[in-house]
Amino acid sequence: MRDLCLSLMEPKHIQKPERLPFSNRDIQKMIVPLFFEQLLVMLVGIADTFMISYAGDAAVSGVSLVNMFNTIFLYLFTALASGGAVVVSQYIGSRNREKSADAAGQMLMLITGISVVFMGAALIWNRQLLGLLFGSVEEPVMEACVIYLRISAYSFPALAVYNAGAALCRSMGRTKVTMQISLWSNGINIIGNAIGIFVLHAGVAGVAYPSLIARLFSAVAVTVLCLSRKNAVFYRMRSIFGWQRDMIRRILRVAVPNGVENGMFQLIKVALSSVTALFGTAQIAANGIAQSFWSLAALVGVAMGPAFITVIGQCMGAGDIRAADYYFEKLYRITLWLSVLWNALILAATPLILLLYPLSREITGLVFQLVLIHNVCNAVLFPRSGAFANGLRAAGDVTFTMYVSVLSTVFCRLVLSIVLGIWLNMGVIGVTVAMCCDWGVRALCFAWRYRSGKWKRFSVI
Repeated sequence: MRDLCLSLMEPKHIQKPERLPFSNRDIQKMIVPLFFEQLLVMLVGIADTFMISYAGDAAVSGVSLVNMFNTIFLYLFTALASGGAVVVSQYIGSRNREKSADAAGQMLMLITGISVVFMGAALIWNRQLLGLLFGSVEEPVMEACVIYLRISAYSFPALAVYNAGAALCRSMGRTKVTMQISLWSNGINIIGNAIGIFVLHAGVAGVAYPSLIARLFSAVAVTVLCLSRKNAVFYRMRSIFGWQRDMIRRILRVAVPNGVENGMFQLIKVALSSVTALFGTAQIAANGIAQSFWSLAALVGVAMGPAFITVIGQCMGAGDIRAADYYFEKLYRITLWLSVLWNALILAATPLILLLYPLSREITGLVFQLVLIHNVCNAVLFPRSGAFANGLRAAGDVTFTMYVSVLSTVFCRLVLSIVLGIWLNMGVIGVTVAMCCDWGVRALCFAWRYRSGKWKRFSVI
């Protein structure tokens, strides 16, 4: 069985073992902690949604809507960290330790400064922003949104600092470290949620404050680890507090297209949540709970993204294009097969998990329909449209991925959601179908780009 699995994941153009910088064992040691780390991260959202459901439909709707809004900032921080990770990975591949440390410090400085600006904006204009996006929701839902956003905004800098540190650890292949931090962080969050909801009866605030504390812990822990001089790459004070224009430019050359892509993607998602808000409290609640299952089902594709960045980035930094080509195929096959198995498992477990939620039969049935549509398409399309695209970015081919993602998001996800959800009266099911069409278009475009070989012509460092 093991030999069969290995043969299914092995590319046709097999390289000689001595030419391969990453063995099967190296890849396994990288992706297994990534998977469990992302699983633990997903538990934060699931724990919030599950426990807040005991405070009523208005509370769970408010938390789900704000989580969509907060994801805009999370993805922007991730984009900046990914830009830094690509540069760091390529310098590691070229064996330039000095430049790797400079890139790591500049990445931390940049992402922290931007996160503070976002935090201030959310604290000052929270009600105006929420009114603009979700003005049509019922008043109890809006009040829950305001409370949750005000508290969670304080965690933006912590999220940014953690993303920077986690990106640095992954660039070095130290994925076990970030997994261990996530384990402790999620433990803090889950215990805090239980106390906030069931002991203090604090409602929305009862899940917001534990998430804030957990994120602060993660930020401090990963920063302390990244300051250690025992690492292959570590934070240096002069790299963090200095300004290196050339290094900033290299990071932004990758991060800006990635940030535009992710920012537009999340803005469209928030716009779609405004569309979802038109369908009533029951569909909002079903969509929010379904998104927790979706996040869990998409775990393999999300976890494999950093692996693509580390492996392809180091190969390209070393100038070994043949190895990069080989790992593109190998990592894609691993992602595809694991994604199929994982999505099938989540789908099979969904009816049992839904029994734990105190929901009406209408909402429960709708959640299962949404999970079914999502998981079938996610298993087949997301490995190419999601994780695989990170390999193109790691090679420096960021502009193409940006254009494809932005155009596909606007014309497939947004326009098609309006057509199916509102005009054809399909509600949140129509929005879900549009999302799957978006993945399909991206998958085709990225597959064509890879086969064209144009990604081999870019230079990051």
